[in-house]
Amino acid sequence: MSFLSLSNVNKFYGDLHVVKAMNLTVAQGEFISLLGPSGCGKTTCLQMIAGFTPVSQGRITLAGRDITHARPNSRGLGIVFQSYALFPHMTVEENVRFGLEMRKVSRADQATRVARVLDLVHLRGFEARYPRELSGGQRQRVALARALVIEPPVLLLDEPLSNLDAKLREEMQFELRRIQRSVGTTTIMVTHDQHEAMSVSDRVVVMEHGTLVQVDKPYALYEQPRNEFVSSFVGKSNLLPGRVADGGIVLDSHPALRLAAPEASFPLGTAVLFSLRPEKIHLVAAGAGRLDGRIAERFFMGNHWLYRIDTAAGELLAMSANDGAPSPNDGEHVGVAWADASVRVLPAAGLGAPVGPSAPVAPVAQAVAA
Repeated sequence: MSFLSLSNVNKFYGDLHVVKAMNLTVAQGEFISLLGPSGCGKTTCLQMIAGFTPVSQGRITLAGRDITHARPNSRGLGIVFQSYALFPHMTVEENVRFGLEMRKVSRADQATRVARVLDLVHLRGFEARYPRELSGGQRQRVALARALVIEPPVLLLDEPLSNLDAKLREEMQFELRRIQRSVGTTTIMVTHDQHEAMSVSDRVVVMEHGTLVQVDKPYALYEQPRNEFVSSFVGKSNLLPGRVADGGIVLDSHPALRLAAPEASFPLGTAVLFSLRPEKIHLVAAGAGRLDGRIAERFFMGNHWLYRIDTAAGELLAMSANDGAPSPNDGEHVGVAWADASVRVLPAAGLGAPVGPSAPVAPVAQAVAA
C-alpha cells in the first residue's frame, strides 16, 4: 500500500520544465534512491517532498494526507542535507536535542530519545564534543541522529555521503542501511552514485532530464535496463548499434555477423542496440570464442582487470576477476565469449521505453556468422 505518493508532479522555473509528470509510490518502511546525473531533477523532487520548493502541478500525499502545499515544518519530515548543516556552537547532544526542543518534548523524554538515537549511530561518549572536533563520518552520524530523533514518518537524505572520502563513504553506505533497517523509517535518498544507490536501496528510481526513466529493484535494474541511458549510467555496458533482420540482429559495424534474437521484440529493420556487460565477457584462446580480438589496453583495478579489446564488431570492454592467474598482455590476440542469456537487445536512442518495474528484456539466443 502506498505511504508516500507523487501524482503527476511537475516543476517549472519559468519556461524551464525541471520535473516532468513524476509518478511515484513509496511503501511504508521502504528505502528508495533517486539516481541520476547532475541537473536531472532528483534534488528538486526531494525539495518538493520536503516543502522547500513549491509544486507547479500535481499532488503529493503522505499517509493519505495531502501535503502538496503544506508548510515544511508541518510535514514532520527528517532531513539530512549534503553539508549536514550542524550548528557549530552546539555540542553533539545539543544538536541532536534541538528538534525535540522545538517540538516542546519533555526534558525526560528528550534525554531518553537522544540517548537511544546516539546508541543507534554509535556516538555514545561523544555527547560533549563540538562538530569541529568530529571526523566527517561522525558529523554525518550526528546529522542522521538529529533527523531520526524526532521519529519522522519519512527521512529525506540529500547526497548524505558525498563529502566523505572513498573508503569511509563505502563503510557509511552499509551503516546507513543498518540504521534504516533498525528504525524502519521510510527513506528517500538523492544520489548520483550508482554504487551507493544499488547497495542500500529497496528500489532505485532512475531519472534523466526531469523524467522518471525506470523504477526497479537494484538487481533487476542492473540486469534488465530499459534503455541505453540506464544501461550505460547504471554500471558499464558495451552498446553496439545494429538492426533487426530476418532471423536475428545485424551489427552496423559487422554486417557479416548476425545475432539470433527472440521473435517479435522489434519489427524488421528497427534500429537496436546489442548490450553486454563487461563482466559477462570471458576471454578465451583465439579462435575459441564468438569473436576474435586484440587487447588494446588493460587496467589493473585491484580485485579485477579491465580490458579494451579491438574486435571486428567494434571495441569491447571486458572485465575479469583477479584470481592470481596471469593476465593477457597488451597486443595479445584473444577470443571473446559470452553466455547467450547475458545479452540484452535495447531500443536505439530516441525510441523510448515504458516506465515502471522492468518487463523482461529480450536476451540474444546465439551468435552465428551470416
